[in-house]
Amino acid sequence: MEKTIRGPIIGICLMIFCCLSFVQGTNGWGQTTQETRVTLMLDWFPNADHVPLYVARDGGFFKRQGLRTDILIPSSPNDPPKLVAVGKVDFGISYQPSITVARSQDLPITSIGILVEHPLSTITFLEESGIKTPADLRGKRIGYSTAPTEIILFEAVAQSVGLTREDYELINVSFNLTPSLLTGNVDAVVGAYRNYEINELALEGKKAKYFPIEKHGVPDYYELVFIANDKMLEKKRHLSERFIAAIDEAIQFTKEHPEEALQIYFNANPDVRKDLDTLALRDTLSLFATTQVQSSKKWQNFMEFAFERGLIQRRPVLEALFENVAP
Repeated sequence: MEKTIRGPIIGICLMIFCCLSFVQGTNGWGQTTQETRVTLMLDWFPNADHVPLYVARDGGFFKRQGLRTDILIPSSPNDPPKLVAVGKVDFGISYQPSITVARSQDLPITSIGILVEHPLSTITFLEESGIKTPADLRGKRIGYSTAPTEIILFEAVAQSVGLTREDYELINVSFNLTPSLLTGNVDAVVGAYRNYEINELALEGKKAKYFPIEKHGVPDYYELVFIANDKMLEKKRHLSERFIAAIDEAIQFTKEHPEEALQIYFNANPDVRKDLDTLALRDTLSLFATTQVQSSKKWQNFMEFAFERGLIQRRPVLEALFENVAP
């Protein structure tokens, strides 16, 4: 008798053990609770553009996708593409123009999702300058921080109203865009963000205006995108899918609960300038991604623009520039 019931009892015990193991390894919805550690490198120092990332990390969105995400700060905006390409970090934030250039040089990085879906970069000037239209930039001193991208973008705007290189003076002001305007060293700057420098100037008591470059000769493009390298997409695509799914939810939460999202960001970054980031988030909410499905036409249009303007020497394969991994 003992021998005849022993087998069924062992089988039942094994079944219970397996079920308990499954429950411990998953939550009630079948998602894994065992976290995979990944790294995300920002494009620059923490600012209002990054609020959804801290929401995703500290608000539990990454965790629900089984990810433990370390957010890293680069020493230069050029770091994320390089470090992602060689696998030193898993994901990075970069810019559509930068990805277009990098891919034309065979750097194995691909855009997998969107953070800010329209250009933040503008041509900014003080209201007191008297500039009303892009044509008023004739004879003016124009500050820029990075070449050749910002020079090419400015020239496209200038040419859209018939200005030539002899009609203005370009001055490298490094990253001192706001100080250069405040001191009168330049009349306008290219590369100032509509959600950041405009508000920074306002806090200094100066009212500024700007020309959105995508409405004056430059095609619309994604300001901030998430990148991964080709090997990650080939061998660990599931991580990219879960990462972007968490980001998508965090962006939606930020739009619906901006004050709560901002507080999460402040808790993670207590030393940031809170008055400026509060205003910047207000002006960024409508520019955060509305979808994680990237537009082939948008990538194609900017690639053609970059090639025609000499930003890239050859066109990369369009399909290599981006991949929609959103589930």
